[in-house]
Formats: sequence, C-alpha cells, structure tokens
Amino acid sequence: MASSEDFVWVRISTVSLAIATAAISVAAAFVSASISRRKSRRLASRVRELEASLAAALEKAASERRGRVRAQQALRKALAQQSSDGLKQVSSSSFSYPMAPIGTVQSCFSTRNGTPRQPLLVPLARACLVLDPSLVPPEALEGLADYSHCWILYVFHLNTDLDKLWNEPSRSKFKAKVRVPRLKGGKMGVLSTRSPHRPCPIGLTVAKPVLDIKPYLPYSDSINGATVPEWLKHIAGHAAGLLLKDKLRGVMSIGT
Repeated sequence: MASSEDFVWVRISTVSLAIATAAISVAAAFVSASISRRKSRRLASRVRELEASLAAALEKAASERRGRVRAQQALRKALAQQSSDGLKQVSSSSFSYPMAPIGTVQSCFSTRNGTPRQPLLVPLARACLVLDPSLVPPEALEGLADYSHCWILYVFHLNTDLDKLWNEPSRSKFKAKVRVPRLKGGKMGVLSTRSPHRPCPIGLTVAKPVLDIKPYLPYSDSINGATVPEWLKHIAGHAAGLLLKDKLRGVMSIGT
C-alpha cells in the first residue's frame, strides 16, 4: 500500500514535467520567432538591395537618354553652324534627313497620269503594299490588323522633276501655284492642293489594307467641323456618297 509520501512525490514529478514541457514550448516558440525575425530581416534587406539596383538601372537609362538627346541637339547645332568657316554659307533648310523606303506599293494603275490623286474616290481600286523584310520585321506589324484603316506615307517617285529636286535642290524651283482641274484652269497655291509636284514630294493616303504602316485613329484623325473651300465641296459630297454606298453594300452582304 502506497504511503502519502509516494503521492506527494508523484504530484511533484507531474508538476515538474509540466513546467519542463512549458519551458520547452516557450523556448521553441522563442527560437521559431527568432528565426522568423532573422529571415524577415534578410528578406527586407534583399528587397532594399533590389529596389536600389532598380533605381540605379532606371537612373542609368534616363542618364543615357539625356546624353543621347544632348548629343543629337549638339549634332544639329553643329550642322547648322558648319558653314561658319566662311567657305560657303548653306541654309539650315537645305539639310536633309536621310530615310530609306521600307516598302513599295503595286497598284492596278499602270500609268502615272491615270492614277487618282485622292483616296476613297475609287473604292474598287486595289493595291498591294510589299514591305522590305530586312527593314520591317513581322513583329513590327503585330496589332495593326486590329485597326480598320491606316495611313500610308509615300514618295511621288515618278515625278518628272524629282531628280533635279533631290540632286540639285538649289537649281530646282517648284511652282508656287498650280492649275487645279476643278477650277477649269484656275490656279491655287501648291500647299493648298494635293498636287504631287511639291517642295517635298510626299503623298498621304488613307487605306484599308491587310498590313500597313500607321493606324487610322478616328478620335484624333477625324476633325469635327473641318471645312474645305467652295470649289472642293462638291468633291467632298461625292466622296461621302461613295462611302455611304460602300457601307450599304457591306450591310446588304451581311444580310444575305
């Protein structure tokens, strides 16, 4: 039969075991918290290092861009002042910006004289724009198919005075006024017309191709309230009629 002393010893042992277990739990929690704090400090330090590295990279890129801009400005200034040695004074307007064609357009029109000058006036006309793959990689056209129309900038390369205009610009005198067919022989300033014989023989047309150069943006390219001279109003009305017929044709084709 157990004595009272034995029961006291058992109770003391149980209490000691509970205290030891609690102490171990507290120690384990402390160690775990300490490890978590060290890990958190390491992660915070790593984040600060990455943020500093990113800020340095962004500053380097911005500095390089500022350097390029300053170099380009200095180059333009040097070009504008290159004749200061007194040998030959050259107007800054005579400097050119070299640009290489990125493609060619092959249309259904075989002669220069028979090609319509205005877009959308011959809606059934077709042309093919062939881009130079060495200058325009396929990736450059990604997303262009999401637009319905685009702008094409091109050169009137068949102008009869083009060679003199480019090779001897000082001797090439373009006509300030040109005859406008719609005025029955009347003349207008060349910059108020779309004559191909211009100071810079660059053409602009709006097209609806499969692939092209610049997307047409209705919110920025279409100006509400834009006006034209009286001698062009009937042409604008004719073009609007053609566009309406084209839309009606599309609606009818969908319905069938």
